[in-house]
Order: sequence, then structure tokens, then C-alpha cells
Amino acid sequence: MRLVTPGDSAPASVNKYLLPHETQVITVRRHPAVLMLPVGLVLGGLIVAGVLSNTVASDAGAVISWIWWGWLLLLAWFVWQVAEWSVDYFVITNQRMLLTTGLITRKVAMMPLAKVTDMSFQRSILGRMLGYGEFVLESAGQDQALRTVDYLPYPEQLYLEVCEMIFPNKNAKDD
Repeated sequence: MRLVTPGDSAPASVNKYLLPHETQVITVRRHPAVLMLPVGLVLGGLIVAGVLSNTVASDAGAVISWIWWGWLLLLAWFVWQVAEWSVDYFVITNQRMLLTTGLITRKVAMMPLAKVTDMSFQRSILGRMLGYGEFVLESAGQDQALRTVDYLPYPEQLYLEVCEMIFPNKNAKDD
């Protein structure tokens, strides 16, 4: 089962980094679990702001407004984190792996499939419960632009598909 069918195309933010002769095989966005910490901070901040608003005397209007302005800044940071998550993609083509990140400053990390000498994936207990994992890639070179890719959805399926691309079955007959 492929995660992206041959007729599909990558998002425009990713498609511009694909070479004309490359075929997109897999395109996934990072798992929404990457947003757990920002969600927790915003909700925790809301609770703290509400409690402080109720405990601070009503004559301290300036203090209450500072509390809520602080929470609004935290909410704006959360919206920024969601916007960044929405443009981050992990793309695997027939020739390389790409990780595109960043909303304003765009970063594209890439590793040719032919250079991958070892690949593993790790799943924490939380990752197993929520359905995400982390890829660890190694190549013969010392410095790698793409070494770990965390918060990947469908890690077992992705792992098997990428392994099939890196180590194709040479005995299989072409159908």
C-alpha cells in the first residue's frame, strides 16, 4: 500500500524542490503529536490566567489585563507553531528523501537514497499509543543534512516502503 498514489502531486511548497525527472513516492506531514507541548502550554496558560484573574482583586485591573495579554502572546505563539507544522513535509522520491521545514526561513534537508547505508526507526511508548515514530538515517559521509526525522505517522509502513526502495528485490519479476 502506497501512501501517495502515482497520480498525486506534492504540495506546491514541496513540489518546487523536486527535480523534473524525480517521481514522488511518499509525502507525509509530521504527526499532529508534534503540537502536544504547544497545546498543553496554551491550555495551562489559560487555566493560570483564569485562576489569577479570579484571585487578583478587582481593583487591580492593570494586572489582570497584563495576565490576559501574556496569554494572548502565548496563543499567538501556538498559532505560529500550528502554521509551521502545516508546511513541514517529509517527502520520499524515487531518488532521495527530503524534509522541508520552516514558515519564513525555509530549510530543505536531503539525502540521496543511494547514500543511505543504515536506517532504523524508534517508537516511544507515547509514539506507539499515538501512532508516530522517528527515523534515524545513516550514510557513509560524516555530516548529514538529514539524520533524524521525528514525529512521522505510519512509521512501520513508511519504514517498509523506504527499505523496499533502498534495497529492492532483485529476484522479483517485472509484472
